[in-house]
Amino acid sequence: MASKCPKCDKTVYFAEKVTSLGKDWHKFCLKCERCNKTLTPGGHAEHDRKPYCHKPCYATLFGPKGVNIGGAGSYIYDKPPSEGHLIPGPIEHASKMEEKKMNIAPKGPSKASSITTFTGEPNVCPCCSKKVYFAEKVTSLGKDWHRPCLRCERCGKTLIPGGHAEHDGQPYCHKPCYGILFGPKGSS
Repeated sequence: MASKCPKCDKTVYFAEKVTSLGKDWHKFCLKCERCNKTLTPGGHAEHDRKPYCHKPCYATLFGPKGVNIGGAGSYIYDKPPSEGHLIPGPIEHASKMEEKKMNIAPKGPSKASSITTFTGEPNVCPCCSKKVYFAEKVTSLGKDWHRPCLRCERCGKTLIPGGHAEHDGQPYCHKPCYGILFGPKGSS
């Protein structure tokens, strides 16, 4: 029996469905709740069982707030920018940007570093350091993982590619771990 799309409430037939957030959607109904961008299953964030694109919408609405949070080029807007319109913002001179890059101390190898080969050899999983073959790999944070190895660094929950947060190259579940460890801290 065909299910109903949560966006348009029409029947979703097998040939046209995509599954995300535990529901079947029409491919073009799976859109960001804020900016209406078409999303892919597993390639978006969710809040209250609704899909959002990771940047800028989810980060703007539910991410940490404050000065200089979000990295270079991250600005918080009341509405997402529409295509074809330029939004004025601070522009840094290229030499200043290069100077900033040079002043950053290089980090040691992270636990999530992965060996990439171009010889047809499988990559190495950043978690267990074993070879990851094509049939068993999931790609996240720019690396190939075994499905069961892609887990939250704090609580160990199995994660899906694109459905988790990242800090210093390590995967974390959005709630509660990332928020507890790296979210805004209130005064007690």
